Amino acid sequence: MALPRHDFEFDLVVAGGGAAGFFGALACAEVRPRARIAILEKSREVLGKVRISGGGRCNVTHACFDPRELVRSYPRGSRQLIGPFHRWGPAETMAWFEERGVPLKIEDDHRVFPRSDDSASIVDCLVREAAKAGIETRTGAAVEGVQPLEGGGFEVAIRGGGPPLRARHLLLTLGGTRNVSGAEIAAFLGHDLEPAAPSLFTFNVSDPLIAGLQGLSVENARVTVEGLDLSASGPLLITHWGLSGPAILRLSAWGARELRERGYRFEIRVNWTGDFGEDAILGRFAECRSTSPRRAAANDPQFGVPQRLWRRFFESAGAAESLRWPHLTRELARQIAGRLGDCRLAVTGKSTNKDEFVTSGGVALSGVDFRTLESRATPGLFFAGEILDIDGLTGGFNFQAAWTTGRLAGEAIGARLADGA
Repeated sequence: MALPRHDFEFDLVVAGGGAAGFFGALACAEVRPRARIAILEKSREVLGKVRISGGGRCNVTHACFDPRELVRSYPRGSRQLIGPFHRWGPAETMAWFEERGVPLKIEDDHRVFPRSDDSASIVDCLVREAAKAGIETRTGAAVEGVQPLEGGGFEVAIRGGGPPLRARHLLLTLGGTRNVSGAEIAAFLGHDLEPAAPSLFTFNVSDPLIAGLQGLSVENARVTVEGLDLSASGPLLITHWGLSGPAILRLSAWGARELRERGYRFEIRVNWTGDFGEDAILGRFAECRSTSPRRAAANDPQFGVPQRLWRRFFESAGAAESLRWPHLTRELARQIAGRLGDCRLAVTGKSTNKDEFVTSGGVALSGVDFRTLESRATPGLFFAGEILDIDGLTGGFNFQAAWTTGRLAGEAIGARLADGA
């Protein structure tokens, strides 16, 4: 038998004051305006990740409005997110913020930012809407443990003492499995966990071929991890510590678990020309012999390769800088073509990509009903955001997963409250 309403301080306690937590609380308040809702955040400020994301601009979402296309940017969770994205996707997220006084813009790469280029626009909006809805927000309130109550509901213990809170429903948005307390609570409440593995990281590479060339980028390279069915194409950036750019970030996301198992030590093969094979590269060299007979080969870059990197390929093969195209021997041509189309580089570690702190891992998706985001093991328990084993590529995809799962969880809780549960 359910406990009577007056035995609960709150209809909903949200554990975690990030994007998913705020969106879940606000959705619940929209559906059930009289709901008693509290957001608990362990830090001194809420929405910390929102504040720093996108270099302080906040990449709100990604302007991809076809759910089946959108889910292709999620290495984990793509199948489960198709239905939720049909109900609440980037278009709904953008409309929600703009209706509340936050104009947005879509940049050339389809990333969506506030027109102010200031994450405070997003943070202030969420905090303001929570205050208008009467949602109580507590900072410095780390959830230490959760105990299900007989007949339904939860007792939520907060670190530092004080009486525990009693809530009808609990929404866990405590981040990925790096958040030990969130993982422990989920496990205690009957959920399996997928182990954490960093996603969206760059590769540490120390090789004479790229030494001193930091800042150079190739617009369309193809990178393959040796020994794994793992490759990606796109812009490739040479950095102080090795390689970055969209091609590398895609590899790190899709191969998060396999690369962790290898201790982040493996070999990659880089085709700096994109998809040109050795025969096609040699064919281009043959064209250059006839069309540019007076040009020094090392100073005549092809395939969109930057001049300094192009020259490095010739230097590494022992070709003289003044060597003209007609004098490029067959042996030298094959060596250079090999470096261009099948360059072997050793990866010796990883580095964080800017301010991205994304991990794979979290609550196993099989234990969650993605129509409502409710636990299949513990009634009244809901999940949203990074605590789930969902992660996306860089570009606003992780925030969209947070908005969507938070929204649908909050709506489901609000509907249940409206029905008297």
